[in-house]
Amino acid sequence: MAEASGGNGGAAVRFVGVTKRFGDVVAVDAIDLDVRDGEFFSMLGPSGSGKTTCLRMIGGFEQPTAGRIELQGVDVTRAAPYERDVNTVFQDYALFPHMTVSDNVGYGLKVRQVQKAERTRRVGEALELVQLTGFGARRPGQLSGGQRQRVALARALINRPRVLLLDEPLGALDLKLRQSMQVELKAIQREVEITFVFVTHDQEEALTMSDRIAVFNEGRIEQVGTPSEVYELPSSSFVAGFVGTSNILSGAVAEALVGSAAPISVRPEKIRLVAADATAEAGEVVAPGHVRDVLYLGVHTRYLVELDVGADLTVIEQNSSTAGARATRGQAVRAIWSRAANQSLSAGPSPAPRAAPAETQPVSAAQGESA
Repeated sequence: MAEASGGNGGAAVRFVGVTKRFGDVVAVDAIDLDVRDGEFFSMLGPSGSGKTTCLRMIGGFEQPTAGRIELQGVDVTRAAPYERDVNTVFQDYALFPHMTVSDNVGYGLKVRQVQKAERTRRVGEALELVQLTGFGARRPGQLSGGQRQRVALARALINRPRVLLLDEPLGALDLKLRQSMQVELKAIQREVEITFVFVTHDQEEALTMSDRIAVFNEGRIEQVGTPSEVYELPSSSFVAGFVGTSNILSGAVAEALVGSAAPISVRPEKIRLVAADATAEAGEVVAPGHVRDVLYLGVHTRYLVELDVGADLTVIEQNSSTAGARATRGQAVRAIWSRAANQSLSAGPSPAPRAAPAETQPVSAAQGESA
């Protein structure tokens, strides 16, 4: 079980021994977690790992079976959603189709009986924040997916909650728009200085946007850290295999290559391919084999190398010239990397028995990118 410290900034959200059961199924298993005030914090994991359940418990849509949830130091474990200073942005946006954009954004203010002139002013500010000035008279059906997402964001931000919960809000967008919105969403978070808690199964999305990431697996947190810490220093085989692409070597294969059977992780971009008779430098691992497959992906080329010691290795090389892939299918090569690139792994936490295990991603010697 992993724990994140609140640090100097204090904790906007705190989980203390939080467990959530649905009948016999343990969805969240004794989690301790601090989300710092003002940070962009992502909960990352595969389907069924417990991340969305945690988000719903922060919002008050679910109550924990055991443990305590605090917002800004106040125990809200049994508080109703409307008693919490949080708002939520959902993947489907949940906009009122019969209302204009302005009416959608200002709906919460109207419910609170804010005067019309004040509502108009604040709606205008919110639409300007999400770059939708001039769209107030339109209806949701007249907007693109990205524009509807911005309206939902403006509506959630207009009351300036202490914490904004985002449940895979970019999941319905196409790739280019999603990448553009990732940058904009992070910029908005910096401007408003509100704590964002973001749920996603997309590793690239979490790495791009987050100040810190919690990696979930079967109802527990495997690791909490900055994007670079989670990627470069994975704490377990699961994290190494789920966040990006990683080669996980253990047992006889690891012993033959590095002199120890303990599991290690090596990122594909840390490895270079050389001719079969090429020499290595001191402090480098040498793994002879042959190229089984070559995938040209524009920005980089991915090689699948079958090692002589009996494992597959994924190698990624940047296409820095127009010469194309240097190695060809069937070619004998040596895979070489610095010993400093080896990251020691633990097996990770051992989940308690579960009546209905969540989806997990298998870990192999050379695991592909996760969806």
